[in-house]
Amino acid sequence: MNPLIPEAGEQVLSTLDAQGKRIWIRTRTSKGRFWKARAIVAWGLIALFTLIPYLRMNGKPLVLLDIGKRQFTLFGTTFLPTDTMFLMLLLVGIFLLIFLLTAIFGRVWCGWACPQTVYMEYVYRPLERLLEGDRGKQMRLDREGPNLRRVVKWAAFLVISAFLAHTFLAYFVGVEALARWVRQSPIEHPTAFLVMAATTILMFLDFAWFREQTCLVACPYGRLQSVLLDRNSLIVGYDAARGEPRGRPRKADAPGTTYGDCIDCKACVITCPTGIDIRAGLQMECVACTQCIDACDAIMDRMKRPRGLIRYGSVAGFEGKPARLLRPRVIIYPLLLVLVFGALGVSLARRGAADVTVLRGIGAPFIETQAGEIANQIRIKIVNRSGADRSYTLSVAQPPGLTIIAPQNPLAVADGKTESTTIFVNAPRGAFQNGQLPVVFRVDDGAGFVEEEKYLLLGPAN
Repeated sequence: MNPLIPEAGEQVLSTLDAQGKRIWIRTRTSKGRFWKARAIVAWGLIALFTLIPYLRMNGKPLVLLDIGKRQFTLFGTTFLPTDTMFLMLLLVGIFLLIFLLTAIFGRVWCGWACPQTVYMEYVYRPLERLLEGDRGKQMRLDREGPNLRRVVKWAAFLVISAFLAHTFLAYFVGVEALARWVRQSPIEHPTAFLVMAATTILMFLDFAWFREQTCLVACPYGRLQSVLLDRNSLIVGYDAARGEPRGRPRKADAPGTTYGDCIDCKACVITCPTGIDIRAGLQMECVACTQCIDACDAIMDRMKRPRGLIRYGSVAGFEGKPARLLRPRVIIYPLLLVLVFGALGVSLARRGAADVTVLRGIGAPFIETQAGEIANQIRIKIVNRSGADRSYTLSVAQPPGLTIIAPQNPLAVADGKTESTTIFVNAPRGAFQNGQLPVVFRVDDGAGFVEEEKYLLLGPAN
């Protein structure tokens, strides 16, 4: 027999047997102190996710990711396609924040705030227990096949998934458009309806079928923890020094046989949403949901032993070594965060109600008119960020005596839009020194925005 090939029935993954057949995880809820604290956080996050599309700041949606118009509104500030630098700094800052939180608190996001965990453990699984019964009844349905209870559960899952899909869609189209579409026939907005329907199906499949597989297979965060965590990061772990050797005293034991505090009841395994045994050490499948802590604490209370056999700690701490709060990554990440968010804050503070860009025209750098003047073709691009439609007047502030010829002056630019126009600037031949003439263009919207842009006109060398 090849020792590298597992025998039939041997488990190779927490959710697969040796033949690759799915092992359905049916958990027993352990409603201890951590479960109750997570419930408060979970329902707060669910309420926040539902309400955000309805909240407004500075007269704008709090969050609106309008892909069609290529505009992202975050906390009352609208980012346009020209704001790539701002979005890049924001994304880099978010990633650094995740790195820092993981280095210090481990997978606290997965266990406490990830939508997959929040909705699975506090919406879908409680509904599943209500409609199908406890863990034993669910496992019997897995063996015998679905009955009416399971069909009703799937129908309820589909309704909840549809609600979540509509809420998700509101982040991209706004609640006003969503409310209008709900009252209309899907034929009048087929694209949005198909997006909603596809999102509903994906959410239903996620929470009804894939479940923990999303965390174990699809999500890359678990695999990244090997490089984001270190020996001093906060994890949920088992105190082997206190718990081993595991087992219960029996009459058949030899004299002098001693046991640790772990009685090998497997309560921590039964309650784990990913089906792992936390006693095997830190594993990629662990999402730090603390269910094993609540389960073990309940057993310790019953056995009149101190809590904490399974607890929050660090790899170094469980090995009996002192924990180190200050270490290179915990210092470097905050410094980088200060730099990134500082640059973002300064950039946002310096951003005006409009962006003005002056570009040289296409073709010859200059021409000579019949009147003997030198004409430069200039392109002016304006991005309107003011929150309302504006008309921008173009002029030459310095030096005096220059003539501007513009087909559109003032230039009308709608809110959030970008418009360009071509103008000609005529200057006397004698105004040029060594073929150059410094000028200052002035852009004024008549509502308080004024910007002056320096530019260099080209002309004859003599």
